[in-house]
Formats: sequence, C-alpha cells, structure tokens
Amino acid sequence: MKRSVKAVMVTAVAMALGGVGSSVNAATLYEEEGTQLDVYGRIAMGVAGGGPEVNAAGQEVNNSAEFVDVYSRLGFRMSQRINSDISAFGRLEWRFTGDEHNTAQGFNEIRQSYLGLESERYGTLQAGNFDSLYYQFVSVPFDVYLDRGLEFSSTGLQSRGDSIGYYTPVLNGVTAFVQVKQYSERGLTDAEQQNEGSVVAAQGGVRYQHGPLSVGVGAVEDVVRGGGNGEMLYGVVGSYQATDSISARLGTEWQEQNAQYGGGYETVGLGATYVTGPWVFTADYYRINRDNQGNSNAWAAGGYYKLSSAFNVFIELADSDAPGLAQRGGLKDAYWLTGARYHF
Repeated sequence: MKRSVKAVMVTAVAMALGGVGSSVNAATLYEEEGTQLDVYGRIAMGVAGGGPEVNAAGQEVNNSAEFVDVYSRLGFRMSQRINSDISAFGRLEWRFTGDEHNTAQGFNEIRQSYLGLESERYGTLQAGNFDSLYYQFVSVPFDVYLDRGLEFSSTGLQSRGDSIGYYTPVLNGVTAFVQVKQYSERGLTDAEQQNEGSVVAAQGGVRYQHGPLSVGVGAVEDVVRGGGNGEMLYGVVGSYQATDSISARLGTEWQEQNAQYGGGYETVGLGATYVTGPWVFTADYYRINRDNQGNSNAWAAGGYYKLSSAFNVFIELADSDAPGLAQRGGLKDAYWLTGARYHF
C-alpha cells in the first residue's frame, strides 16, 4: 500500500535494520474486498549518557548514564479501495515511554493522526496531524539516527495538526508537494489573542528521482507562531546510492536573520551509510554558520546489527557542539546511546 511518502523512501538502513520506517514489520489484522487494517510498532530500550554538562541557563547538570526509552510507538494504518484508481486511507500512531518516567500514563504523544485520498493519476491529498512534507521530500535522507544526529529540520516543521498536504504522482521522476498549517485563535479571549488572528504557514517544493539519485528542494514559511523566526527557510538535499552497500548524502539548509527574533543560519551536511551483511554503519558531519553567534561543527555516527528481521541492537554517538553551550563549558562529552529494538 502506498499511503505515505516516507514509505516509498525506505533506505538501505531501514531494510537492514528491519524497519527504521515503522511499516516494515506491519502485520495485517484485516484484509477483505479492498479494505485493509495493519498494526505496527516497536519497543526500544537503551542506556544513554554524555552530552552537555550545563543547561541553557549555564547551570551544571548530571550527564551520567541512565536507562531510557528510545521512542517506542504503536500505530495503525487503514485503507479502502474506492475504485480502480482512488483509495481512502487513514493513519493513527501513538508514542509511549516504556520506562519509569511514564508508567502511570501510558501513551504520551499522538505522532500521527490523519486521513486522505490517494490516486495514482491525480496524486495524494491528506489532512490532520502528519510529518512535514518538507521533511518527507527534502531532509529525510539525513534522518538515519534513532535519537540525536539530525541537524536539518525534522518532522514537526510547521506541521503536526491542523494541516493539509498534497503531493503529485511521480512524473518523469518529479514529485511536487505543497502543505499549509493553520494556527487559530478560536476560543481565545481578547487578552489571550496575539492580535494576529488566524495564521497560516505554507511549505512546498519538488523532489527529483532518477535511478540511484534523489534531490529534494523545498521552502517553508517559518512563522513565529509555530516556533520559527518569521523568515523563509530553504533546503536542498540530495542522496546517491553508489552501490548496493554504499549510499551518500549531501545537503544545505538556510534561513535569514530576523531583526526581532534572530535565528539566521546556514547549515551544510555530508554523510554516508555502509551496509554489509547484518551490519549498518552511518556517519554524518555538519558545518553550522549562525548569524551573530558562534559557528559550530556537529557530527554523528552509528552502528546497527540485525539479529533477526524484528530485533536489532545499536550504538550511536553525537556531538552537536552548539555555540551557546560551548561558551559555558558544555559538550565536553559526546552523547552516546546503546540499546535494542523489537519491531512488530
């Protein structure tokens, strides 16, 4: 079933690990006369340590090792064939923290909750709470780490709820996408409103795929209401599958400085993935130039071993070298994470 952009962008890492993409190990609960219901998920536990020795306020913090949940989740995918070309679909996914921090609450986040219509001829239209289409079409090649390591914009960029997105079928290797998210003040009193009324953040771009090459170009209206600085954000990211074992990625992302909210930067990233048998190795380097702040270098690396189609073990290292922390003596220790994941 072709129900999400990320499902068709499963990389060698996903295949080797038995499912960075959460649908790889999905089990079909029901399938009859064009209607299908799948369940999927993962339980991931590990031990993490290192990282900053001070917080944003400059206070010393303990960065010793502890047991952690590594983004465990549970989800459902639904689809029903309307006619020979059009299908209706839905997706619902929760995140839960499977350690002592959340045992009294159960689920603690709805990651995905959206529905839509898909046509091989006309494209896909969806509405609700879903990953940013900019992420899905542009920055996703760098999202190869389970925890830290991605320095380009991620899944929640001006997305997640109150969003409508559309992407075209692939035509001569090109797919175009557009998305809008509304920030509403409905139900707020005059004192609570921000005198802006309803704010809409738009994003769009194109992705070109030809053989082993994929290049995504996109732009996002990074509004302040959604955590941005009010300036446009742009990105260009490419990936190349050099051999069955080696893939490389190169990208850049930038945003102008805002006189009131700051935030200007330019990031360049370079990375590679190597697959051999049950092993996967990843490495990425970023150069981050920030307006009116210190520049920095960031890196991440990981090793993953697939014991079975459902079970894998991993170790990751990352150092974001953020200038604000460096000025206060932080990030003397690289962050590290090791553990195991079971997919179902």
